Amino acid sequence: MASSSGITTQAVQAIGLTVSDANSATDFFTGAFDFTVTADAVLSGDEASYLYGVPKAQVRIVSLALGQETIRLMQFLRGGESKAIPEDSKSNDLWFQHFAIIVSDMDKAYTQLQKFSFTPISPQPQTLPNDIKAFKFRDADGHPLELLQFPAGLGPDHWQEKDKLFLGMDHSAIAITSTERSLALYRDILGLTHQGSGTNIGIKQETMDNLFSAKVIVTSLTPATGRLGVEFLDYLTPPGARPFPIDQKTSDLVHMHFELLVDDIDAAVEALEDAPVSMGVQFVSPKVIDLPDVLPFKRAVLWRGPDGHNVLLVQN
Repeated sequence: MASSSGITTQAVQAIGLTVSDANSATDFFTGAFDFTVTADAVLSGDEASYLYGVPKAQVRIVSLALGQETIRLMQFLRGGESKAIPEDSKSNDLWFQHFAIIVSDMDKAYTQLQKFSFTPISPQPQTLPNDIKAFKFRDADGHPLELLQFPAGLGPDHWQEKDKLFLGMDHSAIAITSTERSLALYRDILGLTHQGSGTNIGIKQETMDNLFSAKVIVTSLTPATGRLGVEFLDYLTPPGARPFPIDQKTSDLVHMHFELLVDDIDAAVEALEDAPVSMGVQFVSPKVIDLPDVLPFKRAVLWRGPDGHNVLLVQN
């Protein structure tokens, strides 16, 4: 839908994440979940430095596809160390962002995952209300991930396929402090469609998140096209959620971002610049960056929302 600003997010084109070693991460995602490599490029020079806010940056970007969805692994070959994600990270810490991989058979998917290195968040796959099955875990770099299986008759038809084990990605979720404020940004300014909100509470949620007393408002949004959506996780309890490190850099392993495709990136930037101060928009890139042909998009700008989460606006 068109937003009050007139901007429409056409698609969540990819999820980007900074990794310590692109080769190892590629082996993990292709081996554990059947992703396929679609591109492998290096961005350097002023384009990389100003886009990502890292001086003298040289970044290897490996694009991996699963079904119709894409992730981009970013390894900073030059331009600063990649600080580790805190080992004691919790699901309500504001740097939390995961993406959900849809599977046709949770038991088989979990068995395949166990052949690789990972750290569980959930003790084992959980059966949630409506017979949804879910398992949360972290990869070798500490990025949170989720396996999700919809039962027959629930969820979109494209997640009911049985000919493949790993079907695609349904959403990427971020921990936030205010549903109302996040909707004002992602819905009202960026034009994502609010599909609904609900509150999850109880032992199943606590166990899945490994978070005692978890009570969370879950809000789903979708772009104009594509299957990959955005989800907010507004934890009402427990208290004590930690903010993003104030010195976070794109080269740090905590970095993940939504890659949002818009038709008019200049108009989108203007709308973000005009957003109220209370919206907390901060630009990482000083301007829209024109990019070489090695990337699938021609122009881009990186910015952060009110809770520190990163968004890469792109125009193809």
